[in-house]
Amino acid sequence: MVERMGRKGLSDWTGRGVLVTGGSSGIGEALARRLGREGARVALVARREAELERVADEIHRAGGQAHVVACDLAEPKAAFEAGVEAERLLAPTGVEVLVNNAGYGGHRRLLEWPLEDVERMTAVNYLASVAITKAVLPGMVRRRSGWIVFIASVAGKVATPLEAPYAASKAAVLAFAEALSCEVEGQGVHVLSVCPGVIDTPFFGPDDLAQMPAVARRGMVAVDGLVERVLQALCHRRWFFSKNSWKNLISLSK
Repeated sequence: MVERMGRKGLSDWTGRGVLVTGGSSGIGEALARRLGREGARVALVARREAELERVADEIHRAGGQAHVVACDLAEPKAAFEAGVEAERLLAPTGVEVLVNNAGYGGHRRLLEWPLEDVERMTAVNYLASVAITKAVLPGMVRRRSGWIVFIASVAGKVATPLEAPYAASKAAVLAFAEALSCEVEGQGVHVLSVCPGVIDTPFFGPDDLAQMPAVARRGMVAVDGLVERVLQALCHRRWFFSKNSWKNLISLSK
């Protein structure tokens, strides 16, 4: 087990226990479905149980295995318990790969942004990833083998107007991931940070696209392309990959 997931990178997903947050749509759904096809046993975590069941059913019909853990990730304690439950459901291996993907954002001036939504966004985008990581990390360290993926955003590296609270939450994710990597890499746990650019998901609605620069709209990338790059990065044990343009597909950093 350690050899398959060790210094050579992660290429064989057969039987892997994988936890994906935000698995009910967008990047999380696409990643979960792909990993299910690759033979992983997937635990899906998100707030919308009906949508999670839909994704799980599709994975099952394709011959994969999936579990549903409904949870409001705006509550850190609930997020922690979801991680504990996923560790149980994915026995005997436990959570071997954690993908902290859940998150949401918005596009408006801070003057027009309700404080309650800023608080919830910070909890979902940042605190939930901390809580779930806390839940599954002890098992990874005990086994001296594990991968933790943080789906952040290029906005966490280059802040953009109309996204101030969102950009701040993603910057926090990146700082947490980098510090965590320094703590656990020597214990067999690899940390990968992913900073997508403009990805074609429900995150960008018609109004958002209307405000977006034309070069950004032209550079929008299909979600399956992002998923492929994430899997390649894990296979090659990447720490850093970056292209600084609006056509940015993905930025990976330790």
